[in-house]
Amino acid sequence: MSLGAESAGISVKYAVEKDPYAARTYQVNHPNTCVINSDIREFTTIPSDLADGVTVLFGGAPCQGFSTSNRRTSNRDNIDNWLYKEFIRVLRLWKPDWVVFENVIGIIEMESGAFFSEILVEFEKAGYTCSCSVLDASDFGVPQKRKRVFLLGAKSGERVDFQMHGKFPLVTVKDALLDLPKLENGANTDVMPYDQAATSNYARAMRGKLIKCSGHLVSRNADYVIERYKYIKQGDNWESIPNDLMGNYTDVTRCHTGVYHRLLENDVSVVIGNYRKNMLIHPWCDRGLSVREAARLQSFPDKYSFIGSIGFQQQQVGNAVPPLLAKKVFELITKGA
Repeated sequence: MSLGAESAGISVKYAVEKDPYAARTYQVNHPNTCVINSDIREFTTIPSDLADGVTVLFGGAPCQGFSTSNRRTSNRDNIDNWLYKEFIRVLRLWKPDWVVFENVIGIIEMESGAFFSEILVEFEKAGYTCSCSVLDASDFGVPQKRKRVFLLGAKSGERVDFQMHGKFPLVTVKDALLDLPKLENGANTDVMPYDQAATSNYARAMRGKLIKCSGHLVSRNADYVIERYKYIKQGDNWESIPNDLMGNYTDVTRCHTGVYHRLLENDVSVVIGNYRKNMLIHPWCDRGLSVREAARLQSFPDKYSFIGSIGFQQQQVGNAVPPLLAKKVFELITKGA
């Protein structure tokens, strides 16, 4: 979200991030932002230099409990589902001009919408007029079908029209990945040159003036997993794998459609979530996605680097709001300011 905010003309002065690896990644890529590596519940004092100009508080409460693929914790008993109250606590403490709150669409489906209604009431009690919408990243030049809820609150009482002008051309998986290096299962050379000249406007925008980039790390899958990949055509999933190769599953029919999904090169990607756990498959190679490939599908520019082991890097990419989508949301504020 910060990358999108900065692209829309917002200067991000402070960021609060509990995870140490995500905090280090943030600091490396946002050197002019003060990163507070702490739990939001320990953030109790608003810095004195946050009173100048038009001010914006933005972020998203932990979303795992609201995910449609994680019904086990989608209830009031999950303590993390209440961390949005910390967001509102900071909002009341600071009272910025604007607030931007993002989450997965499961948050509006939880308890038939009653939970999200409570959140709206809390924002309004804090003094903000709210506008909200479900936006799909693929509608804004991101090569991924990823729906997210955005809530914009204005202290001025203004309502926001989410009908953004201009139609973005569809950016496909092939547009996003074709120029990146050819990699093998378990590839672990972080920085590499590009495989070829950029073959799409999207790839050119992601590359900028770089001649090489980082993130060419791929999880090493066992041989029996790679053998399964060979049976899956683009757009297909685990259902294409012969039953005799799925013997380690107690009940293979319980696999959801996103498991062992091979990406379609001429369409947008499915959601880039925990792509290692889901065994998301490269469109042309019998392997999982590299960190950089997943970052491309999220619309991170190639200059953006990720810190930590491959597992931590994968989690950071998968948890992120696509920067190009975030930019369009923040432009609803900056273009009217």
